[in-house]
Amino acid sequence: MGMTILAIISLLIFTTSGEFTTDEANLRRRSAGETLCSKLIEPAGYPCTEHTIQTKDGYLLALQRVSSPNGNIRLQRGPPVLLQHGLFMAGDAWFLDSPEQSLGYILARQGFDVWVGNVRGTFWSYGHVSLSEKDKNFWDWSWQELALCDLSAMMHHIYSTTNSKILVVGHSQGTIMSLAALTQPNIAEMVEAAALLCPISYLEHISAPLVLRMVGLHLDQMVLAMGIHQLNFRSEVLINLLDSMCDGHVDCDDLLTSMTGHHSISLTNTMFIFLCCW
Repeated sequence: MGMTILAIISLLIFTTSGEFTTDEANLRRRSAGETLCSKLIEPAGYPCTEHTIQTKDGYLLALQRVSSPNGNIRLQRGPPVLLQHGLFMAGDAWFLDSPEQSLGYILARQGFDVWVGNVRGTFWSYGHVSLSEKDKNFWDWSWQELALCDLSAMMHHIYSTTNSKILVVGHSQGTIMSLAALTQPNIAEMVEAAALLCPISYLEHISAPLVLRMVGLHLDQMVLAMGIHQLNFRSEVLINLLDSMCDGHVDCDDLLTSMTGHHSISLTNTMFIFLCCW
């Protein structure tokens, strides 16, 4: 059961066989010049620069470097900190709350040299040197590549730019990536310390009703049989699939709770808009 759930959650990141099927009209794409710095971080008053790095397998990733709004602190940068997001997220996850409550802003104000990671296939990254998002091979990767290609490329760029060992903060998927990457001596030697939040390994204890229903319906086999390898939850086929799983069986009015279980922390307006409407 645990392995079946793990397989399904893996498929929520990628699937690797079949023909490409998606609804292009419902796929949210960035406009030219739309970056995480310009969209979210700079409007909050924090200096931010965009960096594009290439992994050894050709993916183009976005890294943001965020500084303190205090000019005196900015001139004396502290140690570099890499913030690595979790599943279904991107680098903006560290800035969705108020500046007083968002870790990215807090660290920048305290003088840390904040770097924000965005893995392949996420909204703020830049695709691939030769593959289109429409190509099946664009989505043919796993957590191993996230750790040994994406995270490795980020760390090498930060280390070579700052000439300083890196503090790493990972959340969920970002924690898995970090643990895997740190098994490699050439990566571990660049890291000063790591704070790894919400580690995920065994899933037998999971109680979220929608996830349990996905397991019961063998969603992993259904998705592969339908030839889907990019899961766009705004596409007609995925909306219909979710409707069929929820209708009369699971209350999916609050989709986040139906997937993760009950959460007692209330969402801010910013976080609610991001989760529902982005």
